Amino acid sequence: MILVTGGTGLVGSHLLFSLAKQHNKIVAIHRKNSDLNAVKNVFSYYTDDYEQLFNSIIWFKADINDIPALSEAFKGITKVYHCAAMISFSKTDYYKMRKINIEGTANIVNLSISNQIKKLCFVSSVAAIGKPLTGNFIDEENEWNVADNNYGYSITKHGAELEVWRAGQEGIAIVIVNPGVILGSGFWKSGSGKLFDKTYNGFPFYTEGITGFVDVNDVVNIMIQLMDSTIKNERYILVSENESFKNIFFSIADAFNKKRPSIKVTKTLSNIGWRINWLLSKLSGKPALITKQSANSSQNKYYYSNDKIKEALNYKFIPLKQTIDTVSKNYLKDLKN
Repeated sequence: MILVTGGTGLVGSHLLFSLAKQHNKIVAIHRKNSDLNAVKNVFSYYTDDYEQLFNSIIWFKADINDIPALSEAFKGITKVYHCAAMISFSKTDYYKMRKINIEGTANIVNLSISNQIKKLCFVSSVAAIGKPLTGNFIDEENEWNVADNNYGYSITKHGAELEVWRAGQEGIAIVIVNPGVILGSGFWKSGSGKLFDKTYNGFPFYTEGITGFVDVNDVVNIMIQLMDSTIKNERYILVSENESFKNIFFSIADAFNKKRPSIKVTKTLSNIGWRINWLLSKLSGKPALITKQSANSSQNKYYYSNDKIKEALNYKFIPLKQTIDTVSKNYLKDLKN
């Protein structure tokens, strides 16, 4: 039996559909106030028979820091997909991210070891991959350095990876995937979904920062293939293409037949913007929409290599244009509903 954490998130919900379609017996843990209808909606992108597939999943109410509840969820489990995580670029969320990303992963690892599961797949991030000294492509061998990655999300994802490697040392077969920016349908008000929502609603700004992007279905397909393979104790960068935020915004606007963003945000403007936003958040008491780290990330130019996973699985990634067209169509579908 398979256990999935983070099943109500972007990766987890698309993963659950693929696993349910294969008629696997699945336990998906979810928090008390999580939105299960959002998962149903993701299923509806793929099939009209989504209710039956959704109902085939055993939904178990638990938090990854609730060890007694987690212990019950682990009964009879042989494989674990650990997708649950908190993503934030705000300093105020750092300790909460440590609790979820590091301590929560440690709990999953400990229960995987004590229940002698066969294999564990962990969804990490390119944020946990070291950055190069030069402008070379980044690969799995780049050593992570806190001096180059001194922000909360990167630190906590690296810490979570260390916990997963501990499982490998304790005899559990593990695989780690490090996706770039994951593009996928659903969850339009969070994560990469906001790229589509903002562009559709006339967001006028763009930057020329570059990073790796990947289709959520590539992430899911690779995770399942790795778990079904004999591969163990390896990590893989998952990136379809390295592209600028400018071209991503332009492609999304074209898919919606909307006006392209026309105001280029330079590094100087980004630095001014996050400082103004920080001040406004202090005055209003509301969370900052732009943080120092998110502003910096939008300007950085990083190129990631996907050679290792392509060679391991002979894998062919979905082109970004196809991904953007599909996700845009699903956005419009949800808009009508």
